[in-house]
Amino acid sequence: MFADLITSKTRNKLLNLFLGDPSEMYHVRECVRRTEEEINAVRRELILLEKKGILKREPRANRVYYSLSKDYTFYFDLLRIGAKITGLGKAILENRAKLGKIKFAMFSGKFVRRIKDSPDEVELIVIGTVVLPELAILVRAEEKRLGTEINYTAMTEDEFKFRKTRRDPFLATILVGSRVMLLGDEEAMLA
Repeated sequence: MFADLITSKTRNKLLNLFLGDPSEMYHVRECVRRTEEEINAVRRELILLEKKGILKREPRANRVYYSLSKDYTFYFDLLRIGAKITGLGKAILENRAKLGKIKFAMFSGKFVRRIKDSPDEVELIVIGTVVLPELAILVRAEEKRLGTEINYTAMTEDEFKFRKTRRDPFLATILVGSRVMLLGDEEAMLA
């Protein structure tokens, strides 16, 4: 997606790296290794992204680490985009046809920011006629990548409507919190 907007291949790869795990800090050489780009190109792009305020630089001992800057004006907008173009969000969008007829899919805002307050919090909801084994494969792959369990739930449209009209406490806590929509219209979901 960034390739449509950003002409620098290295910058594109760096943004995907940082948005893939927004809470992580990366050393310059690790950025080079993960992007498979030349060190001078990576350094140049890191400096540019720091000047724009997207990344923050943190020297530690004789190394320099970079991370996404939470002070960046469009930080949360970048996280929303990142949720759709990296990791599980990307996998869901790319495999949409295999997953059945999905009406709505969303991540919790905490999942996108990699905040885990409680092990019981639902981080992904998929509503529609969902092929559960296909969804499970995608979730397991992301769990392996992140090194943590992802709590998710899938329900039919009828079950969703029924629980919403009954003001189901489980569903209410999810709908009240922050979210990032992967598929579907948020306004239509909440109506």
